[in-house]
This record gives sequence, structure tokens and C-alpha cells, in this order.
Amino acid sequence: MNAKTEEITSVADIVKWIVIPLMVVSGIVAFYYFAEVVLLYRVIALVAVIGISVAIALTTNKGRSVWAFVLESKQELKRVVWPTRDEAVRTTLLVFLMVFIVGLLLWLLDMVLFWGVQQLMTQGVK
Repeated sequence: MNAKTEEITSVADIVKWIVIPLMVVSGIVAFYYFAEVVLLYRVIALVAVIGISVAIALTTNKGRSVWAFVLESKQELKRVVWPTRDEAVRTTLLVFLMVFIVGLLLWLLDMVLFWGVQQLMTQGVK
């Protein structure tokens, strides 16, 4: 068995994960079926169905763990030390310079190899 404990999925969670895609698909079908209704109302209804589906998903074990991950990611993002504008500009210019130099070297290598192959191919023809 793994060192991690495995999550036990309840029957209610399984039912919820079956209902969620059915709700979303039904909302999309209804969006196109009721084409004569004003577009704004259809969009509001579709957004509401998707919102309810997300709310239901967040009540499952997997949904709660995903939400906890999002919150932890948000906290971690606050701890990131972002570069200053000057550092970002310098790094970007350095990357552009290196790409240009490598491109130039590859172009020169291609030209030399092309010349060499051309010399080999025309050696017997005179």
C-alpha cells in the first residue's frame, strides 16, 4: 500500500460527478434549443447552470482538495520574489541577444554545410 492514504469516494460524490456533466450539457443544449429567447437571458441561464455545477463540484472530496490547492497556490504566489523592472528588461534583452547569436551561428553552419555538400555533389561533373 502507498505511504499516502487513499481517498475513499462516497456514493454521493460519484452521483454528483455524474450529475455535473449532465447539467452542463443540458444547459448548453437548452442554450441552443431556446434560440428565440433573448441572448442575454440565455447567457445568464447558462452561466447560472455552470456556476451551480461548480458549486456542486466543490462539495465533493476532490472538489474540496482542488479548492485547497488553489488557496495554497495563492498563498505561495504571495511569497514569490518578483524581479524588478530593470532585472526583467536586462534578462529579456539578454535572451534576445543569445537567440540572435545562436541563430547567426546556426545560419553560418548551414551555409558552410550547404557549400560543402554542393562541392561534393559537383566534384565529378565538369
